[in-house]
Amino acid sequence: MTYCVGMVLDKGLVLMSDTRTNSGVDNISVFRKMFTWNVPGERIITLMTAGNLASTQAVISQLEERMKEPDERDNIILKSPTMFQVATEIGKLLRNIIAERQDANGLKGRGRFTASIIVAGQIAGMEPRLFMVYPEGNFIEASRDTPFFQIGETKYGRPIIIRGYDPEMSMEEAVKLLMVSFDSTLKANLSVGLPLDLQVIERDGFQAKHEHRVTHEDPYFQAISSSWGDALKSAFHSLPDYSF
Repeated sequence: MTYCVGMVLDKGLVLMSDTRTNSGVDNISVFRKMFTWNVPGERIITLMTAGNLASTQAVISQLEERMKEPDERDNIILKSPTMFQVATEIGKLLRNIIAERQDANGLKGRGRFTASIIVAGQIAGMEPRLFMVYPEGNFIEASRDTPFFQIGETKYGRPIIIRGYDPEMSMEEAVKLLMVSFDSTLKANLSVGLPLDLQVIERDGFQAKHEHRVTHEDPYFQAISSSWGDALKSAFHSLPDYSF
């Protein structure tokens, strides 16, 4: 399983993903799930993936067309004129890859190759945008009413974001909010694990303002985890007691 979050703020975009991939408790691996392409001063686009690893890796490989020579590659992410068209092309590619794998495996393949993708970024002259692409290839876009997307193991970290999110919050506050959301998910589900990948995209910056890999030894994440646990206990004990 996995857990990825993309969040839209007035100041830009904040993204975070875990790296755990497992097929049973005795087969756990680390794979990056956040991928970025950018043209300085013109665009930055980041994808976060969840679901069947072979399917999502096939999407990334085909986007980059790694089998070709560098001067022969035709990366749709770098050539599409709008973020909407980027999401459209990624949706088509994801749908086709899933269909191919399911058809090749017959009835045994049904439901085994599903995946979803968060698409985030900004192209010069346009607003920062955030999309969630479904296995069927269709997608939705973040808005004021739905300002963040989650894929993977979403239920444990979602209440934290819903209560703490504010579109006017600073990038630093947003990172802190996501740290708490991920800590809550890590505590509740073994299929989500460190290290975590963090990326901050400032509006009109067209490059990552900040990138960081959060490991087990990360002092800030350790402080967040410990302090959040203490804060929850303190808040719980401050609530009115129930009386029979």
